[in-house]
Amino acid sequence: MALGKKRDKAPKAPKPPGGGRLKQTVEAYSMTAKVDKLLPLWLLLGFVVTFAAFLVLALLVGHPIIGGILAVFFGVLGMLVVFGQRVQKAAYSEIEGQPGAAAAALNTMKRGGWTVTPAVAVNKSQDIVHRAVGRPGIILIGEGPANRVGPLLEAEKRRMNRFVADVPVTDIVVGRGEGEIPLPKLIKFLRKMPKRITGGVVVETNDRLRAVGDLMANVPIPKGPMPKSGRTPKGQNPKMR
Repeated sequence: MALGKKRDKAPKAPKPPGGGRLKQTVEAYSMTAKVDKLLPLWLLLGFVVTFAAFLVLALLVGHPIIGGILAVFFGVLGMLVVFGQRVQKAAYSEIEGQPGAAAAALNTMKRGGWTVTPAVAVNKSQDIVHRAVGRPGIILIGEGPANRVGPLLEAEKRRMNRFVADVPVTDIVVGRGEGEIPLPKLIKFLRKMPKRITGGVVVETNDRLRAVGDLMANVPIPKGPMPKSGRTPKGQNPKMR
C-alpha cells in the first residue's frame, strides 16, 4: 500500500510532429513561398549552376559517369544551400521593423562564444537595447529610431563602463538609416568584428555582468512612499493625518 499522495510525474517533452525533418522542410517551403514568389526559380538556379559546374569538371578530367553522379549530388546540395538562404531572408523580412526583431536574430548566435542578453534597457516608446558579449567585447544593439534609442544606448554604455571599465563597449543601431546595420546583416556584421579580448576575459565579463544583474534583481523595492523621517520601526505604524 502506497503511503501519502503520489508525486506528480514530470511532464514529458512533446514528441516531434509526424514526418520529422521532411515535414519541417515542407512547412518552411510553404511559408517562404508566400513571401518569396521566385523561390522555385532560385532553387532551380542553385541546382543547375552547381550541377553544370561539376559536370564540366568531370568531363575535363575524363570521368563523365562518376562525375555525372557527383554533379547530381552537389546540384541537390547547392539547391539546399540556396533554399536555406531564401528561408532566412524571408524570415527576416517578416519580422524586420517589429519590436524585438533583433533579439530574434541574436538568439541564433548560440555558438561561437557569444552570450546574448535581450532587452537590457527599454523605454516607453518600445525602443530596446540588447547586449551581446564575445571576443569583440561588449556590443550594445539598439532597436528604434536613432534619435530615441541613442540616449538609451549612451546610458547603458555608461553603465557598462562603470561595472566593466576594462572591456571595450561598442554600440550599434539596427535599421536602414545611414550608419545603421540592416537586420539581415546583423549576425554577419557581429561575427566579422575584430577580436579585442580573450576567451577568458569573455567568461570573466559574463560572470561580472551576471553578478551585477543578480545584485540589482535582489535589491528590495519599498512598497508605497517612504516616510520622511526614515525607516518605520517594527510594530509601529506611521500616524495618519
